[in-house]
Amino acid sequence: MKETTAAGVTLFGGVLGAIGASVCCLGPLALVAVGMSGAWISNLSALEAYRPVFIAVAVVFMGFAYRQIFVTAQPPEACQPGSLCAVPATSRIYKTIFWVVAALVVVALAFPYFMPLFY
Repeated sequence: MKETTAAGVTLFGGVLGAIGASVCCLGPLALVAVGMSGAWISNLSALEAYRPVFIAVAVVFMGFAYRQIFVTAQPPEACQPGSLCAVPATSRIYKTIFWVVAALVVVALAFPYFMPLFY
């Protein structure tokens, strides 16, 4: 149970890091897309200075998640019977979630470079 909780926490940390890294660029576009406007949206660009920190946080958490899910994961036979890691579907679900989150992190981190195509 401890390994699966750690994997979930690291995946969540990676998502938060990616959101933080892209809020300066993706945030205004998302707000305009839902119909919100105003001069205060430009204040989100002040977070651009912190983008490298958020990128580092996202990469570190995704690295920890990868290590937790793929490298140090125990096979279901080695887990205690009745525990969450003993269910083979749990490993599959975490691996699927990891690759979906990794794709979203890449999109969020690469979006500022493709942003001029949308404005």
